[in-house]
Amino acid sequence: MESDGGEAKLSEVATWRDSRLFSEAERVALEYAERVTITDQKVDDAFFSRLKQHYTEAQIVELTAAIAFENYRSKFNPSLGIEAQGFCTIVHR
Repeated sequence: MESDGGEAKLSEVATWRDSRLFSEAERVALEYAERVTITDQKVDDAFFSRLKQHYTEAQIVELTAAIAFENYRSKFNPSLGIEAQGFCTIVHR
């Protein structure tokens, strides 16, 4: 297992709110990913202030780009019948 608990975190990412494995910075990043991804959620000024407590503006831009790219792929690939490569597994509990 990785020294930072990476494999354990990966297995609990779907239930990150209930997991004790994630730091506050990681929780903010995961919530940000949800707010960017889920249509009816917003990234308001109060949340952006929380984000800036843990990340620089450059890091926020990079995080936003990574989230947007994954959202793009989640729509683009299935539309063209591109199958998952098996690198990740979604755990439903």
